[in-house]
Amino acid sequence: KQWYQRRVAITAGTAEEEILLADFSRTVPRSTSILFHLNALFVSALPIWLFWRIQQLELNTYGIMFGIVTIISTFLLSLAYKNVKYSLKHKIAQRRHAGVTAEVMQQVADASSEKKKTVKKEKDDRVLFKKTEVADLEATHFSIFYNNALFLFLTIILSFYVLKNFSPGANYLGSSVTSACVVAFLSTSSG
Repeated sequence: KQWYQRRVAITAGTAEEEILLADFSRTVPRSTSILFHLNALFVSALPIWLFWRIQQLELNTYGIMFGIVTIISTFLLSLAYKNVKYSLKHKIAQRRHAGVTAEVMQQVADASSEKKKTVKKEKDDRVLFKKTEVADLEATHFSIFYNNALFLFLTIILSFYVLKNFSPGANYLGSSVTSACVVAFLSTSSG
């Protein structure tokens, strides 16, 4: 029983350690995951309008294919969002460190003139929290923008230039799925 209690005490960790581990993990909060999936669904459905209005693909004839391709593209784009966010978050945090530190120190100086002195650990915690918050937000927005732009660019290039001689159904299938696969593949690079 004593061994088990020591084991639990070692693996439990402090709240600070849990926050630090959460910052370095690939998991995203539920709200961010919902944001990623909704954005991916919207962007994955945009080629449907393109092929319905320009290529004259009827919704009732190709509806099942539209649905399946949209689901596949949504999954791949969501994966790409998550991967790009993870790879950018720490780069952005390093670049924004000086600016965030200056801002937090100014806030602490303003607050400490009214109250007691703030200890160094509390200042460092505030800087770390603010830096993580800023980096998380910037990485999320840039990930969505970058992957959406790349997906739509590839879809247009593939559909109007590369696959223009294919039938409209094969053109839609090939351009949408290939674009989503390329975006997901490029998001896995460590660059």
